[in-house]
Amino acid sequence: MILDAFKLDGRVALVTGGTQGLGQAMAQALAEAGADVVVLDRRDPVETCAAIAAIGRRAHALQRDLRGMTAGAARALVAECVARMGRLDIVVNNAGIIRRAAALEFAEDDWNAVLDINLSSAFYLSQAAARHFVDAGQGGKLINIASVLSFQGGVLVPSYAAAKSGIAGLTRALANEWAGLGINVNAIAPGYLETEVTAGLRADPARSTAVLARIPAGRWGDPADLKGVVVFLASDASAYVHGAIISVDGGWLAR
Repeated sequence: MILDAFKLDGRVALVTGGTQGLGQAMAQALAEAGADVVVLDRRDPVETCAAIAAIGRRAHALQRDLRGMTAGAARALVAECVARMGRLDIVVNNAGIIRRAAALEFAEDDWNAVLDINLSSAFYLSQAAARHFVDAGQGGKLINIASVLSFQGGVLVPSYAAAKSGIAGLTRALANEWAGLGINVNAIAPGYLETEVTAGLRADPARSTAVLARIPAGRWGDPADLKGVVVFLASDASAYVHGAIISVDGGWLAR
């Protein structure tokens, strides 16, 4: 049956940035579809792990900061996931930060921090996971979190726009190399969702009104709006989907 293609029973997923917002919603969605989940965040992922356990799936917490991630550290992290959970099949590169300032005054530290966490760590973790998939003689699923700013420049967020544009390019580049190895590399591009990242925009009446006026759906998105697409990209239902960037934006990019 077609619904069986969406099941994730017996699989293990790693979700970075999983303590709240998008990461928490996606981790729970993968568990609801049958996966066991490793939740990584710089904050203690105890709440997300408890929610996964309540669903009846295994959860493992990794409290780590992805700043300064290296290829070696990524390999060690993947090895730890496998040692703890017995296998690794899915990686969701969700961890990210944002810094806002005019480009003329944008600080070097802010530029480096955003590129480091939002782009470099995603590459190193993808590389380490793909090596594991190949060594284990299996395929795998890599899901990157892009943004509508993977397609647009935004305002006052040069490092974020650069990193998310990089994620889009990286997704396509890795898909080109790894599709033949049975590894699906795809991305989700969220629009304006109710998360910590958009709290400042939503609190500003003028900015919030302007954003909502452009969204055909007429509302801010909810992290739960990503549940269906992340399960699709993590499952056998997307077996022939490679290098796709699926926008979940209430129609923002179509406007």
